[in-house]
Amino acid sequence: MFGTSGIRGPVGDEVTAELALSVGRAVGVDADRVVVGRDARESGRLLTDALAAGLRESGVDVVDLGLAATPTVARTTAAEDADVGVSVTASHNPAPDNGIKLWQPSGQAFDGPLQDTITERVRAEVTDLRPWDDLGDRVRRDGAERHVDALVDAVAVDDPLSVVVDLGNGAGGVTVDALQRLGCAVETLNAQPDGSFPGRPSEPTAENCESLAALVAESDADLGIAHDGDADRMRCVAADGTYLSGDVTLALLAREAASPGDRVAAPVDTSLAVDDHLADIDVSVERTRVGDVYVAERASETGVAFGGEPSGAWIWPAETLCPDGPLAACKVAALAAERPLADRLAAVETYPIRRDSVETDEKAAAMERVSERVLAEYDDVTTLDGVRVGLDDAWFLLRASGTQPLVRITAEARDADRAETVFAEARALLGDAIED
Repeated sequence: MFGTSGIRGPVGDEVTAELALSVGRAVGVDADRVVVGRDARESGRLLTDALAAGLRESGVDVVDLGLAATPTVARTTAAEDADVGVSVTASHNPAPDNGIKLWQPSGQAFDGPLQDTITERVRAEVTDLRPWDDLGDRVRRDGAERHVDALVDAVAVDDPLSVVVDLGNGAGGVTVDALQRLGCAVETLNAQPDGSFPGRPSEPTAENCESLAALVAESDADLGIAHDGDADRMRCVAADGTYLSGDVTLALLAREAASPGDRVAAPVDTSLAVDDHLADIDVSVERTRVGDVYVAERASETGVAFGGEPSGAWIWPAETLCPDGPLAACKVAALAAERPLADRLAAVETYPIRRDSVETDEKAAAMERVSERVLAEYDDVTTLDGVRVGLDDAWFLLRASGTQPLVRITAEARDADRAETVFAEARALLGDAIED
């Protein structure tokens, strides 16, 4: 039922009001107070109503934030002394999708055991429904102002900038308010919340942010910021219009957050560029499974100063264990005010990386055969999430998609020819496994 980042799928097929009702009832078995919020998708209204109904008939009081960024929901959970936070969102997924993500009071998403508990309750129809005179209340709150206050307290922008913020028709308006409070001049793109995402697709990729990059480059703006539908992701553009890759952004944010001896959490598909950029300040990178919930788990450990995913999820554990796109936007603004992003970008050495996918209906069997062969032939092998092979000057990763009949191939080296060789090696391994 749960994927790498909550429950997600097409509305009316995998995600229905019946499912939302069941999740509400399942959460309500051992909760007294729950915070809920949704992104701009129209389906979120009925899903939130169904979820709230399941909670209230279980005797749970519901604090309804209405349209709210996912990090606002996660932060408000602790502020309202709630047991659980629930975001009704499909995040960066396209408009036909929606989903449900559950948060602990710490700001960390529900981990595997907690997800398993909810799944088992839904499937077994385990509930604790109350009589008519013991139903929960539903009250309306606005968590945005508290979120903005927290961001302004956490970040200082010494030399306020001109910033263009592309909200992608999502719920990330908190970023605009926070940057303005920090003294920045802000221009917006796609600022009207609209769950059909008419301005651009929700995921803030380089292709989807071409308008943002062009506007920043052609204007006097110092920085561009882009969010996805629920603002848990943040991507950025330098003043010259350069869209920063996820790995470079991770390297820059981690270097600013960490001190010598600290650790940084990042998934298995993170570039060597991050390791190399942090090594000279004595900061190490620890690999996790792909998914912000796994990065957050590692970031909660002592000595981990920062966690990030190249996809755009950034976690400062001293602030919150939820990926907080608005916080990331303010942190990047502070960096750009101190030194232009283009200059910082030039200091991060990047390497050739190759990515591709191979379609197969037997991805589990193929990965099992790949694992057996790789473990027999290579010394540095990690099976934390897929199969990652470390070589002296390169690495490759074979990982089954969690949602599609695909196995993904990633290979990186410090030399272009070597990257091609390693990629071909990984593809051949996968091809042999699929043929077998």
